[in-house]
Amino acid sequence: MDETMLRRRKRLLGLNVNGRWREDAVADDMLLVDYLRDIAGLTGVKTGCDGGECGACTVLIDGEATPSCLVLAVRCEGRHVETVEGLAANGRLHRLQQTFHERLGAQCGFCTPGMIMAAEGLLRRNPSPTDDEIRTALSGNLCRCTGYAKIVESVQAAAEIAP
Repeated sequence: MDETMLRRRKRLLGLNVNGRWREDAVADDMLLVDYLRDIAGLTGVKTGCDGGECGACTVLIDGEATPSCLVLAVRCEGRHVETVEGLAANGRLHRLQQTFHERLGAQCGFCTPGMIMAAEGLLRRNPSPTDDEIRTALSGNLCRCTGYAKIVESVQAAAEIAP
């Protein structure tokens, strides 16, 4: 093991991830995206741009859509973090997951988890958003496979389904 790795300070991080309390030893400089993928095993969170510009790593932190590549894991001490894996319940897809599937909002799937989490953050704040409000809420999430029409349509369809 590299000497620098041996010297990295670690601390015990306690947080709620997808409704379950976790405590894990993490390096002070570990990003939340790396914690979620490498320690918590939640690979729906994607690493894209590493700079908060693509939205592939978007999660909800205390209900607020946030790019997890811009947040140190230790800054989430005692907080609630939600990923796309936490949306489905009892083996059933969440309404956004279902509508993205039915309305073809998901293409290759790389950006989809971040899009869904950004949309979930919006729908919790505003259960009946306009097209412009949806586009604004998703403006930090990039999709290279499709135009955004099917994605917006998917969010609109989810908004019509009671949570």
